[in-house]
Order: sequence, then structure tokens, then C-alpha cells
Amino acid sequence: MFRRDYIVRMIEDMTAMVAKVFSLKQERKTTEALWEIDELLNRHFPLNSRLLNSLSVEDIIDMFRFGGVVESDKLQGLAKLLKEEGSIYAANGDKDAALFRSMRALHLYLYADLHGADRELLHMTQEIDELLQDVQAYRLPSKTERLLLEYMESVGRYSKAEDSLYRLWEQGEDVVMEGDKLYNRLLLKSSAELEQGALPLEEVEQGLKEWGRVTGIRKEAGT
Repeated sequence: MFRRDYIVRMIEDMTAMVAKVFSLKQERKTTEALWEIDELLNRHFPLNSRLLNSLSVEDIIDMFRFGGVVESDKLQGLAKLLKEEGSIYAANGDKDAALFRSMRALHLYLYADLHGADRELLHMTQEIDELLQDVQAYRLPSKTERLLLEYMESVGRYSKAEDSLYRLWEQGEDVVMEGDKLYNRLLLKSSAELEQGALPLEEVEQGLKEWGRVTGIRKEAGT
């Protein structure tokens, strides 16, 4: 009950904050908008913006891990604040600061989702889609791309999962086994599921053959 009450309060506070920050951005009151984010960080998490943005995403996740279990809904709340902070910097023309926060928010959202966060609480699927639009011109860190691959498969966007797999491969990541397993899992899906995921059965079968070919070439080259 306590956890549910806390989450409800967090959602209410964030909804109010988003509306206020939007107005402040419209008025170009950047300092005041950032202060709203910082105030909410202090209220719901033992953090301020400076500390939050000095930590690695792994360190942030560890702060929400208790007894081996991740408090995934609180983590997505933090990701929401990072995303909003990034939007303030973007509105102010600071693209580097905005991109830094968007990348981190995306990683935290994906991690929270894959560890059981409620997708409906803060419209997480929409938030992730918006962040992917924000960072689409940039290469994701491989650790984030791996999460994205899992996420896209979990939500049934199979062609997007395949795209992530190839991006990891092109970055030199060892994903041979992951690729084999992905295609074989997809072969167990119904034709309707695969069509909905924009990767029809024929393309999955061809994809598996092509994956074997391209990974075999690298193996033969000894790289």
C-alpha cells in the first residue's frame, strides 16, 4: 500500500511538473524550469541534477536496486525527469546537454521496462518513442543498443529488433549467438505476429540465412 501511494504521488507531482515546465519553456524561463526539475528530484529521490548527471547509468540503476530487485517504476520516474530536463536544454539551444540527458533517459527507460516497470504509469512506450526520435541521428552506446534490441522484441517490433542486432554487429559487438537465438525465436511466432512486427516469415527465414552468411565471413576472416 505504501509503495502504491508513493507511486501515485510521484505521478501526480510529475504531471503537474510537466505542465509547469512546458509553460516556463514557452516563456523562455530556463532557470526556473530547471529549478522545477531539481525540486522534484530532491522531493522524490536523494539526488539533485548535478549529482544525477555526474553518475553513470549503472550507478544510477544500482541506487534503485534493493535485495537484487530493481524498483523499476521509480527508475522510470527518474528517467522522466531526465527527459524533461533534456527538453529544457533543447528548447534553450544547448544540443549537447540535451543529447546527453536524452541518451541517459533512454537507457534508464529501457532498463526499467525490461525489469517490470508498468508501461501505463507514465506512458513509457510513448516516452521511449519520443527519445528515439530525439537521438535518431546519433549512434547509441552498445549497452543501450542491447537494451533496445530486447525492448523491440518484447513489444513485437521485430524489424526494429533486427535493426538493433545489425547495428551492434557493425559496432564490432559479439552478438552472433544473440542473433541466432533471435531469429529462431521469431520462427516460433505466428505469421500474423510477424506481419504485425513488420518482419514476415519469409524475411525471418532469409534473415537467418543472411545472418549465418555475414557472421561466417567474419569468423573465416578471424576477426
